[in-house]
Amino acid sequence: MNKPRIAFILPALRGGGVEKVVITLNRGFLENGFDVDIILAKAEGEFLSGIPNGVNVFDLDTSRRLRLLRSFLPLVKYFRNRKLDAIFPIFDGFELIVIVAVRISYIAKSRPFVIYSIHNVSKYLDDFPGYKHWLVKISTWLSLHWADGVVAVSNSVAKDFSRKFYFPLEKIKVIYNPILTSEIVEMSKEPLNHPWFNSKIPVILGIGRLNKQKDFPNLIKAFAIVHKEMEAKLVILGEGEERSYLENLISELHLNSEVELLGFKDNPYPYLKSASLFVLSSEFEGFPLVLVEALALGTPVISTDCPGGSSEILEGGKYGVLVPVGDPVALSKAIIKMLTNPMPLDMLQNRAMHFFLESATGSYLKLINTLRNRR
Repeated sequence: MNKPRIAFILPALRGGGVEKVVITLNRGFLENGFDVDIILAKAEGEFLSGIPNGVNVFDLDTSRRLRLLRSFLPLVKYFRNRKLDAIFPIFDGFELIVIVAVRISYIAKSRPFVIYSIHNVSKYLDDFPGYKHWLVKISTWLSLHWADGVVAVSNSVAKDFSRKFYFPLEKIKVIYNPILTSEIVEMSKEPLNHPWFNSKIPVILGIGRLNKQKDFPNLIKAFAIVHKEMEAKLVILGEGEERSYLENLISELHLNSEVELLGFKDNPYPYLKSASLFVLSSEFEGFPLVLVEALALGTPVISTDCPGGSSEILEGGKYGVLVPVGDPVALSKAIIKMLTNPMPLDMLQNRAMHFFLESATGSYLKLINTLRNRR
């Protein structure tokens, strides 16, 4: 009997949270006896090296300009030569192209299920300029209504998309993103040769793409207030289009010797484990996986109470402090409070256990079986 086969389809494997989730889910499906494909518009990105052994990688090798449209015919060719049970298209615009390509490539009875995964609140659509904004919104609406199944990574995301796109909430399955707890703990043991993490001065850590959504200016401004009250350091891991702006802000606030932007790290976990405090300063999120990873390593956390899954992860502030979005004064007060009176390590780690890979994989398997029974 042939193994069931699923495919994840992405533009590339950049160093973002969604890509990390895909890599983690690959492992879960492999462990459950699936054949797993990853189809990339272009085989590039920081997480290419993290693809698990046993996953089949297909490179459509399309150029960056009009990449999604140019992926259409290669996708049709791939589908016609590959029998699949379920397909997970990831990222804006790809979902609709995949759905149309699937319908062209298969007869109805043999068609694989296309499961549309929503990884962020709809606010991120505002970042698309001009006509692209409306194209993505139309594509999203069609994808929601044409997909065989819809998954949201948090209840907040599900409610937001249901309201924004007039889609029945009961048709959206909420499946929290998974973490690999044992692997994270092992990776966190790697030696960390950075002087700040080997001193008694507390280190505040931020992790994420250096873009508008993550709102690192808010964190840096809050840290400037904290630094006037107590000795501390700030480290931010990640790369992105706002690096120059953040570097200028750090200089303007005279924090060059107190703040470091260390770029993207293949293994951020030694930093996360060694930090005194992790802070998520985002304007909005879908399901901030790094919050769960911090909890798993016993690192106290603060998050903005932004649209998305942060409040769900922290249960309204039970497992970490929630502060208003874009308020550096409130954030600075929370930082000082948490540094002087952190939450118990075992309490944080017990909360992280709710987001194991086995739970997420089991939910996806159940969804696939439900779709199969309906057909």
